[in-house]
Amino acid sequence: MRSRPTLEWAPSPEVLALEPGSTDIGPIAETLAAGKVVVLSGAGISTESGIPDYRGETGSLRTHTPMTYGDFVAGETGRQRYWARSHLGWRTIARAAPNDGHRAVAALQARGHLSGVITQNVDGLHQAAGARDVIELHGNLDRVICLDCGTTSARETLDQRLREANQAFAAEATRINPDGDVELPDDVVRTFVVVPCTVCGGVLKPDVVYFGENVPKSRVERCYSLVDEANAVLVLGSSLTVMSGFRFVRYAAKAGTPVLIINQGLTRGDPYATYRVNLPLGQALTEVLRETTRPSHA
Repeated sequence: MRSRPTLEWAPSPEVLALEPGSTDIGPIAETLAAGKVVVLSGAGISTESGIPDYRGETGSLRTHTPMTYGDFVAGETGRQRYWARSHLGWRTIARAAPNDGHRAVAALQARGHLSGVITQNVDGLHQAAGARDVIELHGNLDRVICLDCGTTSARETLDQRLREANQAFAAEATRINPDGDVELPDDVVRTFVVVPCTVCGGVLKPDVVYFGENVPKSRVERCYSLVDEANAVLVLGSSLTVMSGFRFVRYAAKAGTPVLIINQGLTRGDPYATYRVNLPLGQALTEVLRETTRPSHA
């Protein structure tokens, strides 16, 4: 039996005893100026684009239980719940625009300061801002995969099919969550029609890694390779609660590679960090970008 995944993390006494993160971005800029830095981003970098994180002050876990892989594959009821709610939520994420944080990451990469970008987000905003070769650790909501035949397709195509199958569906999205889910009453969910794969009639799933699901091994190995070759790892907007991202921080620290964190609030990776900054991502990364363009960092 697959156990329920860990969705929340309680700071240990070791973490609580740490000094608060700094507001001085100087050491971050200096590290980036030296190059070969790998970025590991989380939901916190997308909050300024209108997509809430899971665990911040307004995090969606306070009121929302995200879909797990076990719930999705267990039966039609879970899938109907997901697709009804995501049908509305995906449109909001698809309309979201990159913010200053995303644009700063893309600019830092274009200027040669970054050797890689790994994101735990499924919103595609790093790429929309111009970042290249982003490793989407947890996939992307823009793609759909059939669990039976493995065929992948565009989410936009599925959206059109779902609209045709649910022409009388009149629900409106309220709160959007990082996984593209929204809140809907159960009686509304039960009216939603789920459509099958057009190739084999199988079960369609967003091409994302749900809580409780494993990240593909090849993707994980690519991330480890980037960390192996990096001069530093820079964590942006992630509490590092789930192991899928946290493992790279532990791995880097064990190898002696500096770990720098910009995040509002405590993270699971704080004991492994060489330097921590507690500032909003857009503000911090805009300052970092400005500092790295100064003559002393040329």
